This record gives sequence, C-alpha cells and structure tokens, in this order.
Amino acid sequence: MNTQVRGFRRHYTLFVLFLISAVSLIDRQVMGVVIEPIKAEFHVSDTQIGLLTGLAFALVYCVFAIPLGRYADRAHRRNLIGWCCAFWSVMAMLCGFASNFWQLALARVGVAVGESGSGAASMSIIADLYPPHQRAKAISVFMLGAPIGALLGMSLGAYIAYYHGWREAFIWMAIPGIVAAVLLRLTATEPLRGLWEKAQQARPALPHESVMQVMRVAWRSKTFVRIAVAGALLAFSSYAFSIWSTAFLVRSHGLSLKDAGIIMGLAAGPGAVIGSLSSGWLSSYLAQRDSRWQLGVPIVGSLLACPMAVAFALYPAGNPWSLGALLVPQAAIFMFAMSVFGMWWMAPSYTAIAQLVIPERRATMIAIYNFAIMALGAGFGPLAVGVLSDHLTPYIGADALRWSMVICSGGYLLASGLLISILRPYAAATGISRMQPMLPATA
Repeated sequence: MNTQVRGFRRHYTLFVLFLISAVSLIDRQVMGVVIEPIKAEFHVSDTQIGLLTGLAFALVYCVFAIPLGRYADRAHRRNLIGWCCAFWSVMAMLCGFASNFWQLALARVGVAVGESGSGAASMSIIADLYPPHQRAKAISVFMLGAPIGALLGMSLGAYIAYYHGWREAFIWMAIPGIVAAVLLRLTATEPLRGLWEKAQQARPALPHESVMQVMRVAWRSKTFVRIAVAGALLAFSSYAFSIWSTAFLVRSHGLSLKDAGIIMGLAAGPGAVIGSLSSGWLSSYLAQRDSRWQLGVPIVGSLLACPMAVAFALYPAGNPWSLGALLVPQAAIFMFAMSVFGMWWMAPSYTAIAQLVIPERRATMIAIYNFAIMALGAGFGPLAVGVLSDHLTPYIGADALRWSMVICSGGYLLASGLLISILRPYAAATGISRMQPMLPATA
C-alpha cells in the first residue's frame, strides 16, 4: 500500500472516483426519465413510482451503507468500491429485463445495495489523497459526478428510451459502470489512511470500535447531528425535483419525453456543474479566513435555491424559446439557477464532516450522513411528491404535480435554519477535533 500519493497518481485516482460517482447518478436519472413509459406499461400510480424511486431504494441503501462504511474504515477501500460498482451496474442492467413492476423493484434493490458501499469509501480515499486545505476543491471535483451523471442519464437516457424503449435505456446506460469498475480496480491507488492529519503521531491509536460505538459518538455531537438533518432536508427537496422534473415538463408543459429529457439535461446539468465547482472553490477560499463559511456557503445556496425551485414549478406554460427544432419552456432558466445554488450544499457539507472527525471513523461517519440523506431525503422526497400529487389530483387536476413540488421545496428553508444554528459550535469543534480521539460530546 502506498504511503504517499502525489502528482498524476493522486489526480488520476480522483478522476476515476469521479467516473464512479457519475455512473451511479446515470442510473438514478434514467429511472427518472422513464417514469411515464413504466407507468403506462405496468399500470402503476404516482405513489408506487415514488416508492420505487425513493423510499424503497433509500431504505435498502441505508441498511447496507453504515456497515459497509465501517468496513471501509478497516479494509481496502479501492477494491470495495470496484466490486460495489460492478454489482450495481449489473443490477441496473437487469432492470431492463423486468417483466413486471415487482421484478423491476427487486432489481432496484440490488442497485441500492451496490451503491451503498461506494460513497463513504470514496470520500475517505479523497480525504487521504489531499491535505485539509485542498479537500473542499477535491470533493467538489468528485461531486461533479452527480451533475455529469445526471446530464447523461437525462439526455442520453431519454433519447434511448424515446427511440428504442425504456428497457434499452437501462441496459445501455449500465455498461459504463462495468468499465469504470475495472478501471478503478486495475489502475487507481489506495492511499495511506490518515496521512494528512495533524498530530497524527501524537494522538493515541483507537481500539477497535463497532458500528454502534461510532454511531453513539455521532449522536453525542450536536454539530454532526444538525449537519446530518440539514443534509436530509436538502436532499429531500433536491431529489423531489430531480426525479419528478422530467415528468413535470411532460405533463404541465406538453413536451415529449425526449425533449423533456434533453431540456433537463441542458438546464440542470451545466447548472449543477457550475454549482459543484463554485461551491468547492468558494468554501475553500472563505473557510481559510473563517471556518464558519464551510457551512455558510450551503446556507446561502439553500436560501437562493428555494425561490428558484418555486419559480420553476409555478412558471406558466406557453411562449417557449426556440433552440433549433427544440422548444424550451421559459421555466428552464429557473431550473438552471436552482441547479447552480442547489449544489452549494454538497461538497462543503461533506468537507465539513471530513474536517470534523478523525480518519479511523471518517468513512463510517460519512456513511451515517449518507444514511440521513438517503433515508430521509432521497427516500421521502420523491415519495412525498407522488403521494401529494395523487391526493391533490381530484381537487386541482393537472396542477397537482406542480403544487406538490412547490410544497416539497420547503426543505431548503428548514435546512438553512438548522445550519445557521450551528455556525459557532462548528467553528469551535473543528478547531480541536483533529487533536483529540473523539468528537466533543457537546459539539
């Protein structure tokens, strides 16, 4: 195992992890763009689709995420990520062979199991590849996998589904994941754990800790708990819009599935790329002067993303712009802005947690954070939109989905309030966290 990774090998490993992140989002977004043909073929409701894309996926993800995160704190992280990526890609491909709704749901369960082992281990590797003052930038590059994967999933997925059917979209879009898994396993580097931490030799080695012991440490930290709840609320609103926006454009703006997917890719993809990069660079620059900006950037982003989300959902149809043969609804400009500011929480919040905890617990703590994001955010966000839409349809008809999305945008405001409440405790906790073997009980 390498003790130090420099130059090309460091950046190359980050690049391959970025590819892994991208292919995981490709599958999630493909599921979003094929909602309408799946509903038509299997005769299911919006609530059932919400369960499939949200709660069922998230619950399975969460059951495996924390044990695999704890395993990543002790095992070879690169190999774990490679095997997980290969497994979820095969399961995503099997989605295309489902002959009924329950077979599709079972294949999605397999995807969730595979994806649960990747995120925390990847973050742990990145924290050991780069020193603390460079982590926000590195994590923001890794987070580019989300918008790039979303762009490819929405645009190429919609194109394949439109011309060849939704089954072929799953099959073809799963192939890059298998390639990325082989590339990671054969060419990427596993860095030494905790290489860059201050006072590494000074602090005593921790005894072996179980998952429950680390979870108790996490629960005692008020700072970590509030960051996790805020992340769940932000994910609630983000996933609600990312899963349902394509269907919203089809229903409320009269677009075809192909055009809706392309427009979402063109609006949300570049916006999220800009948001991911700018959040990492901005928080890295500002946090060197005042560590509270590590949470301040997500606060500002949340407060700006909320009105953009509401405007996207409520902007009336009609008078679209022409982009060649493509008719672009004017609401797309608000989707672009929401995508920029809606990404301002991801890289800074993960960096905040990486700075808050010691290396021997880092993957586990990030897995706990992912648990909150997936169980409460990704699990209930799409489901809430589906349930609200089904219940509002008898009263407001075609506008039910529109207003369901507006209601679910409230997570941005609630999260910003939580983060504001811990600005001072976070600044105090990060000043001493790397000098002590556990998080302060009152942080």
